[in-house]
Amino acid sequence: MYPTQKTLVLIKPDAVQRGLIHEVLKRFEQKGLKIIGTKMIQFDDDLLREHYAHVLDRPFYPELSVFMSSGPSIALVIEGIEAIKEVRHIAGLSAQDRGSIRGDLTSSNQKNLIHTSDSLQNAAEEIPRFFATHELFQYDKDAWKFTYAQSDIPASS
Repeated sequence: MYPTQKTLVLIKPDAVQRGLIHEVLKRFEQKGLKIIGTKMIQFDDDLLREHYAHVLDRPFYPELSVFMSSGPSIALVIEGIEAIKEVRHIAGLSAQDRGSIRGDLTSSNQKNLIHTSDSLQNAAEEIPRFFATHELFQYDKDAWKFTYAQSDIPASS
């Protein structure tokens, strides 16, 4: 058994509209991460206010609200060794992060295709916002035997 983390990923409306769902999923799966929950969602005002509570008073929130409610998003829970760090690396921080989802597939810092939890604490708060426990699936990922060496597992795990 591997010591793993879980993290939330939101594939935003711009990625859905541009037909990039498969490309985003492919990058996580190619890295060896395990998708344990997935669903299509539509943000309403209550969910927007809860998820973006930390930026409600920022000048960009009205535009963000319109954008995030403009169409469906895909919510994912991804699991793996150091999943939060790995997912954020794959997503990239900005459109200038070449080799990442944002760097390769977008030119906008606001319409940036994807949201990822940035810490264990935020993942623990965000996952239940979008998924009930029974919507997350636990299964063995035999490929991990070919993805990770024992020496890859962090000592603190």
